[in-house]
Amino acid sequence: MPGKPRKHVPLRSCIACREKRPKRDLIRIVRTPEGTLEIDLKGKRSGRGAYLCRKSQCWDAALQPKRLSQALRCEVRAEEVAVLRAEAQPFMEESAVESETTPLEGSGLEGRR
Repeated sequence: MPGKPRKHVPLRSCIACREKRPKRDLIRIVRTPEGTLEIDLKGKRSGRGAYLCRKSQCWDAALQPKRLSQALRCEVRAEEVAVLRAEAQPFMEESAVESETTPLEGSGLEGRR
């Protein structure tokens, strides 16, 4: 038996794009037993959770009150969605930045300005 056995990496699905990713790459929104909605960065809080990837378009789609209510099995108010959106802003990746840099690759324009 050469080497150590590989450690199990738990996978979770983003509720917006349904893409499976390692649990640590996703951000968890949790409905606590007290009924509040919070962002759980460590993934250890007790309660019903829903996972989202860091793409801003996934957050826009998932923070629709009906979709989030279905995933968390509770009624989500617009005020709670606004608070979650504000708290999650630092953790989201902007896809616009990615799309601006992608077209230059391989076009021969990388070093030109």
